[in-house]
Amino acid sequence: MTSILTNSAAMAALQTLRSIDNNLQTTQARVSSGLRVETASDNAAYWSIATTMRSDNRAISTVADALGLGAAKVDTAYTALENVIEVMSEIKAKLVAAREPGVDKTKINDEIKELKNQLVSAAQSASFSGENWLYNSGVDALGVKSVVASFVRTAGGNVKVATLDFDTANSVLIDIEEPDRGYLTKSIDASVLSEDPGALTGSYYLIDMGGSPAGDEIKIDNDTTYEALDAMISVTDYIIKDLTNAASTLGAITKRIEMQESFVASLNDVIDKGIGRLVDADMNEESTRLKALQTQQQLGIQSLSIANSSAENILQLFRQ
Repeated sequence: MTSILTNSAAMAALQTLRSIDNNLQTTQARVSSGLRVETASDNAAYWSIATTMRSDNRAISTVADALGLGAAKVDTAYTALENVIEVMSEIKAKLVAAREPGVDKTKINDEIKELKNQLVSAAQSASFSGENWLYNSGVDALGVKSVVASFVRTAGGNVKVATLDFDTANSVLIDIEEPDRGYLTKSIDASVLSEDPGALTGSYYLIDMGGSPAGDEIKIDNDTTYEALDAMISVTDYIIKDLTNAASTLGAITKRIEMQESFVASLNDVIDKGIGRLVDADMNEESTRLKALQTQQQLGIQSLSIANSSAENILQLFRQ
């Protein structure tokens, strides 16, 4: 039946064209954005996972920045400690030289004094981003310093930030208020440093920063006895051992930070890749689909045009 009121062919062609247009719009959006799942309406489950992981990835990127800052602080302290150990070795060498008969101990002490000034300068200069792990001028101890190491999401969905902790009691060289908290300002009993009881006597500290450490400062003059020099040498060597242990600890933390930085960078890339697998569009597939839909759209328009023109043929029946 042919009707001028209801054109079934045109309605079918129009419905097909609308479907093609909807699919074409979706494909064009994927091609332009590069995403197969751009909004929650595309795929709620994948969109939710991808959104959460993108948020976590930003946090992990921040962790990478924090690791860089922490590494800089540790490297600063470690570099200063290396210099301090070298200077301490020079001081020990000067004290050993003073053991030789006939040397001018006063001149050697002048050299030791300048080396001590270098120790103070190195400790004071070991500051990065407002933190100095080697020099404390405050009333309270520097305490434990933390470096952000990782961002963790548990299986239950909870999150936490893990840190690398370092107790600065293992690195402080100079403490103004409490000399006993600093390697270079605390007093050390020489008598406990010898395997031979009574071979060494007296307590000594290296640097006097105006506090009240017990014992005597390591300094010499021409009246300094060989026994006192032996005690000073032993105390200096003991300090070097402590500083070497402190530098080893900082070196281990530096290595741990480097490993964590590498892991965080790899983890960031893996998460990006995982998100891409969930939501990224296959551009080869989408471009092929786009071309096919454009062809279908043209054919649909042509079909609609043909269906609409069929009604015009009815006019031929009314012509004389």
